[in-house]
Amino acid sequence: MLRLPFYYTIFNIASEELVPKALEGAKALGIAGFNVTIPYKRTVVHCMDELSPEAVATGAVNTIVNRNGRLEGYNTDITGVSDPLLPHIDRIRKKPAGIFGNGGAAMAAVAALRRFLEPSVIRMFVRDSARGKELETRLNAGNPGIPVSVHAIEDFAAIRNCSLVINATPVGTRGVKAGFDNCIVPEGSGAIHGGQIVFDMVYNPKHTPLLDMASKSGAVTVPGIDMLLAQAAKSFTLWTGSTMPVQQVRTSLLALLESGETER
Repeated sequence: MLRLPFYYTIFNIASEELVPKALEGAKALGIAGFNVTIPYKRTVVHCMDELSPEAVATGAVNTIVNRNGRLEGYNTDITGVSDPLLPHIDRIRKKPAGIFGNGGAAMAAVAALRRFLEPSVIRMFVRDSARGKELETRLNAGNPGIPVSVHAIEDFAAIRNCSLVINATPVGTRGVKAGFDNCIVPEGSGAIHGGQIVFDMVYNPKHTPLLDMASKSGAVTVPGIDMLLAQAAKSFTLWTGSTMPVQQVRTSLLALLESGETER
């Protein structure tokens, strides 16, 4: 489309221990930059020579720029979360928001909500209660503004009370097997209803089990492809200095998703 001298491809790294060596190899090869996805968004932080304020705030990096052998870490997931939700800000501001997950994507969602969308409280729904309490303490320390509370993933009453619900886990991804028929919320729980906005970060399939449930309940749905494109556009500019043709990329991506040719 833009005839830029770049090629985007996938590098699968087998284990966390190999990440530093992989990055050193990439520097030696002169690779211009990378996206980082689950489960290495936190792992790469300590390998960076410089971190953006967003990466520091989330403790996670999803975009790396190799600038003459120095690795700069960015977090464009914050933009990926905020851009699709800003049109709904009047339904989010001063009301409870809920997030499933406690990884790098969830931290980006917390940062985006606090910075741009101003809910009354951020509820995080997690499986590991001990780790969740540590997270709650850390996220509230030095942040007197919007509080974070941690809940069990089965706290359906607390989920039901959220105006915004975000799935920041891989549950629902094509090929990922999980409980509740691969949906983060079980059918019949009553946790999802028509008064909510439901945002699923999973983009393959486009219509996830959670979004199907939300749509049937009358909720406003925000698909993961919207986040994927928003964060990708910012990453693209960091690497190339050019503006990504978002609508053209959307059309091509949707065609790939429909054909089943993507890996995830």
